Parts: sequence; C-alpha cells; structure tokens
Amino acid sequence: MNSDPSFTSTARPESLLATALWRGMAFFLLWMLLMPSLKRGDLVVGVLASVGATWVSLRLLPPSSGCLRFGRLLALLPHFVWESVLAGVDVARRALLPGLPLRPGFVTCPLGFPPGFARNTFATITTLLPGSVAAGEVDGVMVYHCIDTSSPVVEQLWKEERLLARALVAGRHHG
Repeated sequence: MNSDPSFTSTARPESLLATALWRGMAFFLLWMLLMPSLKRGDLVVGVLASVGATWVSLRLLPPSSGCLRFGRLLALLPHFVWESVLAGVDVARRALLPGLPLRPGFVTCPLGFPPGFARNTFATITTLLPGSVAAGEVDGVMVYHCIDTSSPVVEQLWKEERLLARALVAGRHHG
C-alpha cells in the first residue's frame, strides 16, 4: 500500500483520470448487477458508493503500481475453474478414502513476482485452489501449506505464476 499522499505525482494526469473513469464505471456496473431493483435512490447510492470505491482503489492501487489486463485475467477463469474442480476432487478423494496417503506440510516457493500487488494477487488466487494455502513469506520466499508434500506443488505454482504474469502489466514506477 502506498501511504504517500502525493501518490498521483508518479502517474500522468490523463492516465490517472482514465484509470479513475474505468474503475468508477466498473464499480458502478458491479453495483447495478448486485441490486435487485434499480430505483432512483438505488442509483444515487450506487454512484456515491462507486465514487468512494474508486477513490479507495486509487489510494490502494495507484495506476503507476501496476494494472490488470482484464481480458487476459478473464481468460484464466476456465483454467482456474478446471484446476479448482480437479483439486477439489483430489481433496475429496483423500478425505473419503482413508487408504490414500496424506503428507501435509509446508513447501517454499520462490516467485518471480516482487513483493506487492502481483505477489499478493498470486497468493490470493492460489489459496482459492484446494490443497494448498499461502501461509506467508520467509526471507522473500512464499511458504505454502499443502496436503501432499510429495506432489509437484512448487512446479504447479510456477505454472500458475506464468499464467498470471500474462494478465499483469507492470507499472512504470516501482519506487
């Protein structure tokens, strides 16, 4: 999180405005999708909530710190769903068939993502896949708890990292 109140100075004003408009429209669209009815009062509250959410998002993730390629991120959805189903079936098999070996434990996974937005996004996404949970960081290396340390957990995480890297765009300013 960038705590510098002048965070906008690293981004061109037009990129900040464009980012704010895109984010504001996305938040408002999300608001409209979540509302069971769209009355005038709901729209006013939706606009106010979208403005507030946009302001918070610009504070927490300034345009200069990185962004997502939403189309490429959306393209990961079928892969993510498929991997979740496969991992869920594996976890269920292990829970229901007591003869299957469980080797729970921790594995370390060095990542190419630097600390910050990309690494946090990666940890969040991979934690949603059953069978492994991001458990923290030690000396700049991610630590995962997994249900089977003999399986190729780290190799799978590196595969997921490569896929996510395609959906991320690094910012121009990293200081």
